[in-house]
Amino acid sequence: MEKNKKFIFAGFLTTFLSLFLLFSSGLQAKTENEESVVSRLEAIKKFEEVLSTIEYRYVDDIDFENVINKAIDGLLKNLDAHSSFMNKEEYKEFKVKITGEFGGLGIVVGLRDGALTVISPIDDTPASEAGMKAQDIILKIDNRSTIDMSLNEAVNLMRGKPGTDVELTVVRDTEPNPFKVSITRDIINVKSVEAKQIEGGYQYIKVKSFDKKVTDSVAQILQEQTPLKGIILDLRNNPGGDLYQAIGLTDLFVDSGVIVSQKGKIDSENIEYDAESEGTYTDVPLVVLVNSGSASASEIVSGALQDHKRAIVVGEKTFGKGSVQQILELNDGREAIRLTVARYYLPSGRTIQAVGIDPDIEVSAGEVAMAQENEFAIKERDLKLHLKNELEKVDGKKDKDNIKNKKGIITKNELYEDAQLKAAVDILKSLIITKGR
Repeated sequence: MEKNKKFIFAGFLTTFLSLFLLFSSGLQAKTENEESVVSRLEAIKKFEEVLSTIEYRYVDDIDFENVINKAIDGLLKNLDAHSSFMNKEEYKEFKVKITGEFGGLGIVVGLRDGALTVISPIDDTPASEAGMKAQDIILKIDNRSTIDMSLNEAVNLMRGKPGTDVELTVVRDTEPNPFKVSITRDIINVKSVEAKQIEGGYQYIKVKSFDKKVTDSVAQILQEQTPLKGIILDLRNNPGGDLYQAIGLTDLFVDSGVIVSQKGKIDSENIEYDAESEGTYTDVPLVVLVNSGSASASEIVSGALQDHKRAIVVGEKTFGKGSVQQILELNDGREAIRLTVARYYLPSGRTIQAVGIDPDIEVSAGEVAMAQENEFAIKERDLKLHLKNELEKVDGKKDKDNIKNKKGIITKNELYEDAQLKAAVDILKSLIITKGR
């Protein structure tokens, strides 16, 4: 008898759901043809039938709310890699995550073709120090397989108390077999913008992520460096962040036209973001560095500057994350869904999603070959550096000005350790020469 009551209750609930879904879009249904309406009604009826059958005939008693949650979760997962459902516990943890510091690895992940894929390890975090790379596939978190795991669940497993360890089993396309990486969680609080001078008088700006201060920080750097001979904007391994900061950063270098637009199903999601002429650096030669860890906001900046022919983009093809997600609360704010509501489009009209940005000049990561340099000169240089360090130990102090210079200037030797940056400097020199002529 109890089973029958449950069955009747389930049938009533799902029938009510069907009617609600059907009549809540009454205005839309009036514009649809009859075949479409019938098809929709049959689909809702099928869901009702399956749900009622499960509750009435499944061998074990079930938690009705849990079944509905899993149905919603499965529905959103099958829409795209970025839409997801957050139950009460997950949504609570999500709100904690976005309000301050947290113990984590410093790694940004996403689902690509169903695989938990590293979008980017954030510089100067446990993940980057452990050697994690963009495009790595995480097969296991500790002993748990990530196959069919939701993105929220994976992120929650990697987060934890600072000082604790997590073991990742990683698949990398350059390695013959999966391998394990042990990473110690830490407080992730990364300085988003770093500026240095490159020997020759060029300004180097590294943007690690798009937090709320990026545009102001870069604008201040540009104001303090006068005159500006040329700029290298490094967006490698930048997983994105705040859309408006990406727009603001691009606006520093473009004085008119569309920076990015987003298009969705409803009118409120169709927005164009335009450049403004005030405070713009349009005459300074600019090179942008990207790689496979550059995603979302980084792709908006590099793609917009490329479309406006404002910068030369150098490096490797970017990740391809060009969709807009919104957090929509359910159940009086206790639960929520993350839903893809629009896609980004660059000034030329091209999309970023699943395509990415192709650099104008492709350069692989690595060191620059220095076969022409005299071997004795290399050894002599290393010996002098070693003796200088030993002398500092004897004196018991270091030259503060020398330390400041090392931190604030990228030397010629450092350039040869980074083939992409070296190529960017060479291209910047060519732009400056061409501009002068």
